[in-house]
Amino acid sequence: MTHFLKPILAGMIAAALALPVLAQAAEWAPTKPIRVIVPFPPGGSNDIVGRLVAGDLSPLLGQQVVIDNRGGAGGIIGSEIAANSQPDGHTLLIASVAFAYNPSIYKSQVRFNPEKSFTPIALIGTGPSALTVSPKMAVKTTKDLIDLAKAKPGTLNYATAGIGSFQHLSTELLKLQAKINIVHIPFKGGGPAMADVIAGNTQITMGSLLQLVPHIQSSRLRLLAVGSAKRNSAFPNTPTVAETVPGYEANNWWGILAPAGVSPDIVRRLESAVSKVVNTPEMQKKFDSQGTDVDYKNSADYGKFIKTETTKWSKVVRDAGIKAE
Repeated sequence: MTHFLKPILAGMIAAALALPVLAQAAEWAPTKPIRVIVPFPPGGSNDIVGRLVAGDLSPLLGQQVVIDNRGGAGGIIGSEIAANSQPDGHTLLIASVAFAYNPSIYKSQVRFNPEKSFTPIALIGTGPSALTVSPKMAVKTTKDLIDLAKAKPGTLNYATAGIGSFQHLSTELLKLQAKINIVHIPFKGGGPAMADVIAGNTQITMGSLLQLVPHIQSSRLRLLAVGSAKRNSAFPNTPTVAETVPGYEANNWWGILAPAGVSPDIVRRLESAVSKVVNTPEMQKKFDSQGTDVDYKNSADYGKFIKTETTKWSKVVRDAGIKAE
């Protein structure tokens, strides 16, 4: 080897040896606790899912992952806080199906752009709506309920967590497709709505199965059907609404968003961590026990999913004439 080639060869070898080190150094790592904003009060489906995942994310990211409940205005307040946070990976948002339809309902109140103000990280899971009634009612099936509603239009009531809640939209979709007239009774939260049906003052509530499971298991609510396309593994003997009302499907879903402007390396690291947490038999069992399913989608696919859901539920808002108070 000639004398002048030796320094060049030595430099090439040194550069090659340094590549793994440089690649490792480029991977983003959080430098402080990560705040996950849940835009609804504690105890709701967003909160339950957020807490299921947060604890397992902490060791993977090397920082504590903290749930921060910021309820109000159908999830708008918490979402706005997240949208205005620094895009450094240390503030995230748990989004649900409400994220897809809120812009259609609260047009003047939404001070962020749902599509441009956020970067999708990953979809975590999905869970069906559940059609439940007070045990004091004689109805035992979805057909019984629809027949009664048609025989006595405008006399049956359904309770929800308020105008624009998932309970509201999933029931309005049922009304549209089954062509029935039942009256909306909005409450300030899912808890009071369920309590009123349990007491027998209101007859029907249709919310996330995730929230209703304890009341169904204790027989305080009677489960008639689930809103998913297929029967739910936690309640395999319970029919779907679509078995009576063809084409009906109403699922809640939960995913993680970051403020717009986060770097691609932050998205990749968070996306990878979420994938490792949710795609385990242990996490699937936790979701199954709540009547929900792990339904992981990466950043790109989650973004497409949000657009599809926004189109679907915006149409329900228009057709049902739903307007904010």
